[in-house]
Amino acid sequence: MAQATQRLADAGVPSPRFDAEELAAYVHGVKRGELHRVKDADFDARYWEAIARREAREPLQHITGRAFFRYLELQVGPGVFVPRPETESVVGWAIDAVRAMDVVEPIVVDLCSGSGAIALAMAQEVPRSRVHAVELSEDALAWTRKNAAGSRVAVHQGDALSALPELDGQVDLVISNPPYIPLTEWEYVAPEARDHDPEMALFSGEDGLDTIRGIERTAHRLLRPGGLVVIEHADTQGGQVPWIFSEEAGWADAADHPDLNKRPRFATARKALP
Repeated sequence: MAQATQRLADAGVPSPRFDAEELAAYVHGVKRGELHRVKDADFDARYWEAIARREAREPLQHITGRAFFRYLELQVGPGVFVPRPETESVVGWAIDAVRAMDVVEPIVVDLCSGSGAIALAMAQEVPRSRVHAVELSEDALAWTRKNAAGSRVAVHQGDALSALPELDGQVDLVISNPPYIPLTEWEYVAPEARDHDPEMALFSGEDGLDTIRGIERTAHRLLRPGGLVVIEHADTQGGQVPWIFSEEAGWADAADHPDLNKRPRFATARKALP
């Protein structure tokens, strides 16, 4: 394990010890906390194949085929964006906001749903909510449907900019983790994302805000008066995104919020009352 950790650290993997343990647990079919039960003589040689793949900066979640998000275990792989821990705080805020609404069966729409992590967390933690997940990419949609199978989440293939006209003016909360990396930042993106996550889930115009600008109009169309929008952005965009949800465009209470690392991470706004 120490040797594997050093190899991953030398390759620039951000969390070498965690990944070495997670891969060992995956290969041996145990939890990370149970690795001490695996005898040295039983250590599987396939572990080094997994370490070599991670050393080449293939995402940990692609190797194990799973990603953990809040209380969920999701299936992920090539063709879908791997959910990140920082998005958990975005969803946490949204769940608290929906629970605080005086609505018996709140309607929630997750745009650019990808693996379905956000939609499924909302459905699981707000039991009487009616949740819709919208994803454009056919490759990603296969993972959305796989993860949503048997859940209450309704999955739709569609463009976030024109989605669900049948719900116009009825939705209580719109949430999205859209593409937001500027095209000019391509070379600075971590290899795990740049080489393995779908480009359409990462990049959005010269300043990274093209999709967010489009979602602003979609959210305003879908939401009831007083409904909320919650949208993730890069930690360098905290001063820009709330301005997109302006009073002139029909919004109130636009604000930015930090993630657990105290970095600007998501913006919220309320559709103004008539």
